[in-house]
Amino acid sequence: MPRPPIDWEAPAYLDTGALDDELRRVAGVCHTCRRCEDLCESFPRLFDLIDGAGSVGAVKSAGFESVGAACTLCDMCYPVCPYTPPHVHAVDFPALMIRQRARALRDGAVGFAERALGETDRNGRWLGTFAPLANWAARRGNRLARSLMEAFAGIHRDAALPRFHARSFSRRARVSPPRVNENAPAAGRKAVIYATCFVEYNNPGVGRAAQGVLAKNGVETRIVYDECCGMPQLERGDVAEVCRRARRVAASLGSWIERGWDVVAPIPSCALMIKTTWPQYLPDDPAVARLAEHTSDISEYIVGIARCEGLAEGLAPLDGDVALHQACHARAQNMGAKAAVMLRMIPESNVLMMQRCAGHGGTWGVMKQNFETGMKVGEPVIRQAAESGRAYLASECPLAGEHIVQGMERVGTGRARPTRAHHPIELMAMSYGIDT
Repeated sequence: MPRPPIDWEAPAYLDTGALDDELRRVAGVCHTCRRCEDLCESFPRLFDLIDGAGSVGAVKSAGFESVGAACTLCDMCYPVCPYTPPHVHAVDFPALMIRQRARALRDGAVGFAERALGETDRNGRWLGTFAPLANWAARRGNRLARSLMEAFAGIHRDAALPRFHARSFSRRARVSPPRVNENAPAAGRKAVIYATCFVEYNNPGVGRAAQGVLAKNGVETRIVYDECCGMPQLERGDVAEVCRRARRVAASLGSWIERGWDVVAPIPSCALMIKTTWPQYLPDDPAVARLAEHTSDISEYIVGIARCEGLAEGLAPLDGDVALHQACHARAQNMGAKAAVMLRMIPESNVLMMQRCAGHGGTWGVMKQNFETGMKVGEPVIRQAAESGRAYLASECPLAGEHIVQGMERVGTGRARPTRAHHPIELMAMSYGIDT
């Protein structure tokens, strides 16, 4: 069921009194339920706040700021909440946290560093130009540079940061596109890969793996990347900018849909934005609605091929078992555990699926005030991965995967552990023998 629309342009949306009333109304519902207490740090903070005050009505309005500050926007509370619309209580906790941040943004409470960190397209183009220097400075072992980043940008000195590349994924793909297997059962399909800012600038290997696996299965692909989906802007409450990006990207990708092409997103956060968030904030935009209907997560799309036409031959066993973290934003798409289904199509595969939040939260998770909170939230899945002894760690969210790897360094199990996390589509490419 689609989430109900949000009238973010209404005067009441940013009105201090109206927001305070809604925070108290939802807090009262959550306090009597407590189903989400162990999902993230926001709910323990909320319940302690109310318990300490004696009632929701006695809580000082400023106290709710700490609740919103702890929210990673993982979206995991929404699928398990018994009071989401159309229930009479109509609880949408993630949307309420975004509203709270939108008010903070309007009031000038969002710092320059946080806003700058979310400008992924500008950062990717600029830092890609100086990729060796940028990657050297961002290394966790670079004490001087990381100390300066922490002091002046608020980025925690121990947080793992994405790498940058001199050539973007779309540029690489234009130079050497993979040959399409015209004998594959799904030959004739055509799909646009919406590269996403992370694949475009930080992890082109995920894009090459997706393009390679699709080509192996007879799917002709094109790489389209106009700009970021706006997830970093959503994290800081800039709903207007999210909607501006949604309209532009929907118009661009819509021309491909008109010509019979599917749209595939390799990163689940971006797929969730297109399928759920954009329609929620732009419910009357037909281009946004059409794009949502025609977009698939990469794992979802591969499983669809397997079920409709069948996969191309050539999958070979991996040389070890897999611990798979199901990304929160993949779960929030309500499509099922498609990455696990996909990986279990690999012969002799043994996949352990882990469904707890990793605690990263995108740009939220690298900030000085949030990093340790993120590690605390992610501890259950970090420990599960460390104790599994699996040769491969995979996550649909590359940032979550690296966060788990970093957390595993802190867990002394005596077992061998992976030194990197793979996207599930990379393991599929590996099984097919595709070089990425």
